Amino acid sequence: MPNRLSQPTQYRGKLQAVILDWAGTAVDYGSLAPVRTLERVFARADVALTDSEIRRAMGLPKKDPIREILSIPRVRNEWARVHRNLPCETDVERLYDDFVPLQFSCLLEYSAIIPGVVEALERFRIRGLKIGTTTGYTREMLDLLVEASKKAGYVPDCSLAPGDVGAGRPLPFMIYENAVRLRVYPLPAIVKIGDTAADIQEGLNAGAWSIGVAATGNVMGLSQQEFGALGASEREERLVVARAELRRVGAHYVVDSLADVDAALDDIDTRLNSAD
Repeated sequence: MPNRLSQPTQYRGKLQAVILDWAGTAVDYGSLAPVRTLERVFARADVALTDSEIRRAMGLPKKDPIREILSIPRVRNEWARVHRNLPCETDVERLYDDFVPLQFSCLLEYSAIIPGVVEALERFRIRGLKIGTTTGYTREMLDLLVEASKKAGYVPDCSLAPGDVGAGRPLPFMIYENAVRLRVYPLPAIVKIGDTAADIQEGLNAGAWSIGVAATGNVMGLSQQEFGALGASEREERLVVARAELRRVGAHYVVDSLADVDAALDDIDTRLNSAD
């Protein structure tokens, strides 16, 4: 069901573009690559992390996830116990230096296109929508992912990283630059689709629509095999929690996967044409 927030501004017309996240939305079911990388980086520093501690920082650019994790009281205290000092910016730099090569090695390991995504892009194009993307990955990481995805049939019109605009999510500048390059305006003619709080906030901050992805991404946090192995009742219980979390951070709509987004796009078009 939609979050019945009013649309960002009174624009009458149709949606013109979708801006998609990468990990957990289009590729990497469960958004595992960044999680496994951060898990390994901190393990090298003799600090074990839980998945929930790592996932609270997902969607942020570059060093921000490391800073966010180190700010968690349990992690901060464990770091101080192991290293005899509270974590500081020098530690962030060292961890990030370890993170970059590990992330490159994990990217291709977890680069599979999520089922239904290529078909969803085909339907977007039939609608006349342009397709952009944003990410928390660096430009170099994104280039690797773009090339791998192209071979699997996933080819957006524009793909931007934080370094392309000087700032990452939840700031809206990657969406603005997508709009410029795609020649799309106004911002309420754009919908941002992603699986993290940072994705949702990025869309809201841009003045665009925001759709959250509950089943395939960060909030659910399960691989395709793990998700498929859940019993029906447990799966639905977890989906209820994931959907509620994405609504809590402001998503106008929440869907289980990109393959399920068409009804939400139809409703947005209806609301745009009625100036809801």
